[in-house]
Amino acid sequence: MMILIYIVATILVIIIILAAIAPKTYQVSRSIVIDKPKEIVFPYVKMVKNQDHWSPWKRKDPDMKQTYTGTDGEVGFKASWKGNKDVGEGSQTITAVVENERIDNHLIFLKPWKSESDGYYTVEDAGAGQTKVVWGFKGQNKFPATILMLFINMDKVVGKDFEEGLQNLKIILEA
Repeated sequence: MMILIYIVATILVIIIILAAIAPKTYQVSRSIVIDKPKEIVFPYVKMVKNQDHWSPWKRKDPDMKQTYTGTDGEVGFKASWKGNKDVGEGSQTITAVVENERIDNHLIFLKPWKSESDGYYTVEDAGAGQTKVVWGFKGQNKFPATILMLFINMDKVVGKDFEEGLQNLKIILEA
């Protein structure tokens, strides 16, 4: 019986140590320069429905079910999706718009795992009629996900999708 108590105590200590050293937050972002002025880029980027044309996730599940509430491009607009295992289920709600500068949104993921993040797009003049677009998101890891984040690199998991999406956005806007 004592051996079982020691084993359980050891496992609990390991879990506590892992939770203490695990990252509590994550942040991922990517950027690209588009050969169009921000007055053209920003209106396109702020419209959530336009993501259907450049988002890597729409390409991973062209049959995903989507619903919308509110006015696209304005605070409060909500896009919800339910798709295959590659895109999962969740929603995105615009929380702030600073015209020709920034769009903030709140992301809720229900599947494949529950989590919440804050996403953003920024645009800034890059000179010579070009625009730098940054796509990012950040969030907090909650227990027990904090321990999993010791083994999962969010930058590697999501970064490639951001790069693909921004490259698609560039192709569309420069066409």
